[in-house]
Amino acid sequence: MVSGVLGTEEQCQQPGELEPVQRKSTAAIVADQLRAAIMYGSLPPGSQLGEAELAARLGVSRGPLREAMQRLVAEGLLRSEPHRGLFVMDLHTEDVADIYVARLAVERAACEQIVRYHRVEAVAELTAAQSRMVAAAGKGDAIELADADQEFHETLVRVSGSARLQRMAQTLLVEKRMCLTALQDKYHADVQALVDEHKGLVDAIESGDEALLLSRLAEHMNDALDRLNGSMAE
Repeated sequence: MVSGVLGTEEQCQQPGELEPVQRKSTAAIVADQLRAAIMYGSLPPGSQLGEAELAARLGVSRGPLREAMQRLVAEGLLRSEPHRGLFVMDLHTEDVADIYVARLAVERAACEQIVRYHRVEAVAELTAAQSRMVAAAGKGDAIELADADQEFHETLVRVSGSARLQRMAQTLLVEKRMCLTALQDKYHADVQALVDEHKGLVDAIESGDEALLLSRLAEHMNDALDRLNGSMAE
């Protein structure tokens, strides 16, 4: 009985014990680069991905590139057309509405977990993220503000502690950013309102008022969708 307990303890990681270094595979690094290229518009919606050209630009063989592209197909950022190849997904008005339905569901679940279990950590990290939004707004840098906005929502989902919510949020946030990039000449957000809305989310978390937080989150999502729809209609 005693030896069984000792055996279990010996299998546990001991403080200070060296562990293998976790390193991303080439395919994972390539997927990150393709995801960023889609998000920032270097690979715009509807564009076709040529294997030879991309492999040369990235300096990788076709094996890791194909694996990376299949990851993005699974995420819904690329579509495969028989006998034609892979294309970046197009986003239409109905897709944008669906993105925000899904975002609200994911971030609502994250907020519920935060208020119940991770409030202190969330307030600290989201306050820092919101401060970066304030700094970007002060400089009038639209791209930096969009980056800070994205970081805020990535942080919101991450501090919920749910790896599955993070996976779902990643693709939704890239799709949202694709919309902003495509509409950058038409999309004009009320910068102060945007900053204030995020501050309101942090304040609601700090107060521990779950109903208030969920109400503010829904209002924030609806306002963002209205702004995007207005820009798409122009």
